[in-house]
Amino acid sequence: MGHDVVTPTPWMILPFIALLAMIALGPLAFPKWWHHHYPKVAIGLGLITISYYLFGLHATTRVFHVAHEYVSFIAIIGSLYVIAGGIHINVKGEATPGANVVFLFLGAALANVIGTTGASMLLIRPWIRMNKYRITAYHIVFFIFLISNLGGCLTPIGDPPLFIGYLKGVPFWWVAQSCWPMWLTAIGSLLVIFFALDYRNYLKAPKAVRRALAEPEDTWQFQGMRNVFFLALVLMAVFIQNPIFLREGIMIGAAIASYFLTKKEVHHANDFNFAPLKEVVLLFIGIFATMIPALDWLEKNSSHLTNATPGLFYWACGLLSAFLDNAPTYYSFLTAIFGLFVSDATIQQVQALIASSGDLATVTGPQAEQIKGTYMALKLFHPDSLAGGKVSMEQIQVAYLLGNTQAARYLLAISLGAVFFGAMTYIGNGPNFMVKSIAESNKVHVPTFFGYLFKFAVPYLLPVLVLVWLLFLR
Repeated sequence: MGHDVVTPTPWMILPFIALLAMIALGPLAFPKWWHHHYPKVAIGLGLITISYYLFGLHATTRVFHVAHEYVSFIAIIGSLYVIAGGIHINVKGEATPGANVVFLFLGAALANVIGTTGASMLLIRPWIRMNKYRITAYHIVFFIFLISNLGGCLTPIGDPPLFIGYLKGVPFWWVAQSCWPMWLTAIGSLLVIFFALDYRNYLKAPKAVRRALAEPEDTWQFQGMRNVFFLALVLMAVFIQNPIFLREGIMIGAAIASYFLTKKEVHHANDFNFAPLKEVVLLFIGIFATMIPALDWLEKNSSHLTNATPGLFYWACGLLSAFLDNAPTYYSFLTAIFGLFVSDATIQQVQALIASSGDLATVTGPQAEQIKGTYMALKLFHPDSLAGGKVSMEQIQVAYLLGNTQAARYLLAISLGAVFFGAMTYIGNGPNFMVKSIAESNKVHVPTFFGYLFKFAVPYLLPVLVLVWLLFLR
C-alpha cells in the first residue's frame, strides 16, 4: 500500500468535486446526454489529474500505484460479477418482511466469508427476484447498507479497509473480537428499520396478488455449482501479494473460465449482460484518478490530529470514506495513529528487546510497561514472525496499539468508520455502484445520488452511526 507522498496544490481537488457533481446531477438534469457521454466526462477529468501528476509533479510512481489499485479493484469487482452471474439461485415461497429480514441478516454474515463484493454479486439477483412484485428503492438501499457494507465488518476478507489493516499487522480475528458488539448493534438497528418499512409496503399488496406473484413453494434451486470453485479461487487470490499482477491474472482467468463454462440458460435466467460492469469500469477510471490529490492531502494532514479523540477519528475517517475510496482513507488514518502513538525511539526499544530474545529485565525507562506490552502483543499475535526475527515495523506499530487499551480504541474507530460510512453514498464502497447498476438493468427503480444520500442514508443510516458512536466511542 506504500507510495511516495507528494504535495499537490489543493486546486487539483476540483476535478474530483466536478466528477462527483456530474455523477450526482447528470442522471437528473440531463439523463440522455449523461448516458451517452459519461465515459468522456470521467476519463477526461481523470486525464487532467493524471497529466498534472506525470508532467507537473513528475510523480510517476504515484500514478503507477493508483493504476495498480484500479486494476486490482476492477479485477475483483469484474471477476465476482461474471462468476456470480453464472450462479442462479431460485428462492422459495413468498418474500414476507420476516423472510426478507432473515435473507439480509444471512447475507450480512456471509459478507464476512466471501467479502461484501462477493456477497453483493451473489445475492442481489435473488433478492430482486424474491421481491419482484413489490420491490422498490428501499429494498436496494438496505441491501447496500447491510450486505454491501456493514455486514463485512467482522473479518479482513469482509471489506477492503480491514484487509489493508490485516496486511499491516492487525491480527485476523482481532476485528471480530473487537467489533462484534458494534456490528450487532448496527445490523440489528437497520433490520428493525427495514422490517417497519417492509411491513408497511407488504400490506399494500392484496393477499391474492401476493400469492399469485410470489415464487412457488417448491423452487429452491442452485444452478451453476462449478462457479463456486471459481468464486473460492478469486477469494484465495486476494491474499497473493507478489509477484505483481499475479493476483489480478488469477481473478481474470477465473472469470473467463467461468463465463465460457457456464450454461447459456443460467446466464439467460440471470438476465446476465456486461452493461453494469461497463458503467463501473468507465466511471471508476475517473474516480480513481481524480481522487489522488484528495487522498494525498489527507495523508499529509491527518497526522496533525494530535488532540483528536477516538470519536473524532471515527467521524473523520467515516465521512471521508463516504466520498473517497474507503481503503486508502483507512490507511491514511492508520498512518496518523501510528504517528500519534508510536515514536521512532519506541520502535527501536522494541527492536532491541526482540534482539535480546525477549529479556524483559533489560527494559527500563518511562515507557517500559508499554514496551513490554508491545512485545507480549507480538508474542500473542505474531509468534512466527517473532520466532524468525522478521518482525516488520508496521507489526511493531500495530502491536503497540493493541497492547495499549486507549490506543486500540483509535484503531477500532477507524475500522468502524471506514466500513460503516462506506454505505453513505454510492461511491463509498466498490459494490455499491455495481448493485445500483444491476438493479437498474433489471428495471428496478433506484434513487439518484442525492436521493440515496438524503432520502435514505441520512434519515435511516446516519442515526444508526450516531448510536454506535454514543454507545461505544463517545
